[in-house]
Amino acid sequence: MAGLHVRSLLVTGANRGIGLGLVQHFLKMPKPPQWIFAGCRDPKGQRAQELQNLASKHPNIIIIPLEVANPASIKAAAAKVGEHLGGSGLNLLINNAGIVKLNSLDTETLEDMSEIYTTNTVGPLLMAQAFLPLLKKAAQGSPGSGLSCNKAAIVNISSIGGSIASSFGWDLMQVTSYRCSKAALNMLTKCQSLGYREHGILCVALHPGWVQTDMGSSAGHTPPVTVDGSVQGMLKVLSSISEKDTGTFLDWEGNAIPWAGCSLPSQEKLQRWPVRGWPAQSGCPSHCAPLSEVPAEEDNGL
Repeated sequence: MAGLHVRSLLVTGANRGIGLGLVQHFLKMPKPPQWIFAGCRDPKGQRAQELQNLASKHPNIIIIPLEVANPASIKAAAAKVGEHLGGSGLNLLINNAGIVKLNSLDTETLEDMSEIYTTNTVGPLLMAQAFLPLLKKAAQGSPGSGLSCNKAAIVNISSIGGSIASSFGWDLMQVTSYRCSKAALNMLTKCQSLGYREHGILCVALHPGWVQTDMGSSAGHTPPVTVDGSVQGMLKVLSSISEKDTGTFLDWEGNAIPWAGCSLPSQEKLQRWPVRGWPAQSGCPSHCAPLSEVPAEEDNGL
């Protein structure tokens, strides 16, 4: 990943799936980060065994106990990361931790929706607040006036399910609370981009694809995107984005995803990843953008 050079980063939900994949790929870089902080809820638990094994072989991996739905845990994690960094800052905060419950619209509950919203939306808000001093310090210590992930950035792992333009996967899994939490996360990303631009911090929401993880496969379907494919794509995107991209919603291939409006897939990709529920027509109504101007989304997922 020639264009991505960070001294330090933190990934939440780093014990499995996309989070673990990010840690593994950062390690494989020609010049790996000096500090890879891997946050997870239960560092000593069985589900963190692979992460533990990695950390035992790579001293630049520091496992951080972190529950993103717990403000006290976040505060303690920020303090621990700050101790390790000494006088330097944190270049990259990747808010990856998230949860989903396979509820239908009719079975959603106050408890489930509150829990999912707290983890998927409030968690990234509190993480950014707690780590802001370290991100600002990294930005201040980096040369140049533009924004980039090499300097200081917040990356919120979102989902096409949070795009009001797309009803992708509704016939497969409604997961209303998850969709709402990701739509709110997208808005949070936009707010962070406006509030943190003056501090030199880039903020972006990334859709990783419909990925072959425990979460991605939870409804019993096999997603089309591997963890390696998703992570490689996202790191390529992070290596190329700049100030013009702050506050945007992109997928793992670098395509812009619309927040709202009409969006139809390209016919070529539709044949590659056929998905039930897409309309058969090859164009949009007259009030929408021409199909050729609309980013393709059919191979994206929850």
